[in-house]
Amino acid sequence: MGCMESRNKSELIRVVRAPDGEISLDLKGKKSGRGAYICQNISCLKKARKGKRIERALECEISDDIYTALEAQLLESDSKGEAQ
Repeated sequence: MGCMESRNKSELIRVVRAPDGEISLDLKGKKSGRGAYICQNISCLKKARKGKRIERALECEISDDIYTALEAQLLESDSKGEAQ
């Protein structure tokens, strides 16, 4: 959604709108709901946010609070990946 490059699904992170309307990151690709994929890169999330690409893909408005939480989750998952 951010850089618009094709990648393997395993290299991407899924952003999910659950049936109850909750927006979250699906790091394993198993959560139910409507999804959109982004690279595991904070700059891709920022590009997708600027262009409202995730909102269009998930067919809902996403508040700034949710984007901030998604950025924090992405940064946290990135730091865990580097530690392993």
